Amino acid sequence: MAKANCKSPKVLSRGRIEALIAKGRTIVISDNRVLCLDGWLDEHPGGLLPVQHMVGRDATDQIAIYHDIEVTKSMERWQIGTIDEEWVDFEPPISGGKFRSSPSACDQENEDTTPAITKETMEIQKGANVKVQTKADVVRSETGQRADAAQKAEQEEIELDAAKYPSVDVQTQREITYKFRQLHRRVREEGLYMCHYINYFKEACRYTSLFAGFAVALHFDWYLTAACFLGLFWHQIMFTAHDAGHLAITHNYVIDTLIGLFVADFCCGLSLGWWKSSHNVHHLVPNHPEHDPDIQNVPLFATSSTSISPTFSTYYQRTLEWDAFAEVAIQVQKFTYYPVMCVARFKLYALSWEYLLSSKAVRIGSVYWVRPTEVLFMAIYWYLFGYCLVWCTLPTWPIRVAFVLLSHMITMPLHVQITLSHWGMSTADLGPSESFAQKQLRTTMDVDCPAWLDWIHGGLQFQAVHHLFPRVPRHNLRKVQTLIRGFSAETGIKYTTYGFVDGNKVVLSRLNEVAKQLDVLAKCSVHMMNHGDGHGH
Repeated sequence: MAKANCKSPKVLSRGRIEALIAKGRTIVISDNRVLCLDGWLDEHPGGLLPVQHMVGRDATDQIAIYHDIEVTKSMERWQIGTIDEEWVDFEPPISGGKFRSSPSACDQENEDTTPAITKETMEIQKGANVKVQTKADVVRSETGQRADAAQKAEQEEIELDAAKYPSVDVQTQREITYKFRQLHRRVREEGLYMCHYINYFKEACRYTSLFAGFAVALHFDWYLTAACFLGLFWHQIMFTAHDAGHLAITHNYVIDTLIGLFVADFCCGLSLGWWKSSHNVHHLVPNHPEHDPDIQNVPLFATSSTSISPTFSTYYQRTLEWDAFAEVAIQVQKFTYYPVMCVARFKLYALSWEYLLSSKAVRIGSVYWVRPTEVLFMAIYWYLFGYCLVWCTLPTWPIRVAFVLLSHMITMPLHVQITLSHWGMSTADLGPSESFAQKQLRTTMDVDCPAWLDWIHGGLQFQAVHHLFPRVPRHNLRKVQTLIRGFSAETGIKYTTYGFVDGNKVVLSRLNEVAKQLDVLAKCSVHMMNHGDGHGH
């Protein structure tokens, strides 16, 4: 009987699950089911990294909010067992978690009950191992002062968050998780996942009006006026690309993806695939210095004390080096913030093509048609915008340069809006026991504005709400906000909101704070050089 149970386990112990992860299996817990997702990695449209960040964890909430019920049910085919106890999350391998492998006969005989580990999984695991080794090498190679200062500042932020938010002990976080699932159930029951398409008809009318303004101005040779209208068109229509990228319009993958590709790639020249590959990771590990690509902006910006020393990025799979340029740029980052946001769109062009030409875009499994569609749409965009408009229609080089710069600078508020909700919030990691809901509310702020201004912010002012329920159509987010205020009061998790002006002040304050930390380190280094003393600073 013991051997039979070994071959076909119905209940897997924590030790067995740990051993499977140690052997490279992609094990995720969902609704007390043990899922081995090695075979799903090649099919997952959201990419490898979101799954890798859930290894060894109870991902019930993450799976529920990112997928519809049909997809959730279809994941039963990857089930290899169940658990019969309250699960305590492991730190995933990609975050440096260590797992013990059990060589028992039972484990050996069950080796063929799980899908073979994929090449991509091994590459991600290799990256995680490199990260751990790189951090250790960095600490050993530094004089110790910079690393110590970064660790001290990080610890202070952890202690500050621990005092402001509910305890991350297992029982407290389980209660929060239970209440969040009740909240999610209520969001579904009140029909807040339903999209009212009349809202998108109104959106389409606004987009059409802006594009018509561009066309009319261009016809009468009002080139700079045309540039303003084109920039406003880009600014507004990208809100719909964001909705489509989260499947928040029709909740149908093919339809929403095609909408997103038309808007992002064809109309704006930006890769929806690139955006989703980074944005999905950002949603799962928001504001984590080593994992969230949205805050990995060295050498231009640093919003975390951790960033003042070399940091390994699990998204880019390389070390973000700290060089002489960063030493200068970070100290003046509060002054360069808005100028850089004015030209941020040019970087997005580069990241889009870099993604489409990389292995990340090639390895797209069941959605093989997305990449060639993106390449086609972006090629058409650059033919129409770069060749037909800028080169053939605009008469002189000064006008061409002014047109391109002005049209792109007009989109600056969108880039400010995107960074506003996170750059001023905590970057501390409170450990794997922190619940999904608390993590999102602790690292994300909302922007308070009257309802009649919602169209300007495009739903991005409800970032905290959106992070908790990313597939809720943005026109329903204000209604969900009311529910989250109640959830916040019930759980004791602070729901952070600022007005737009105050939110900007918070971000500038954070940028200035990190710059001051760097300035203190620079002064200490000068003192050490002059006095040969590395102590007491």
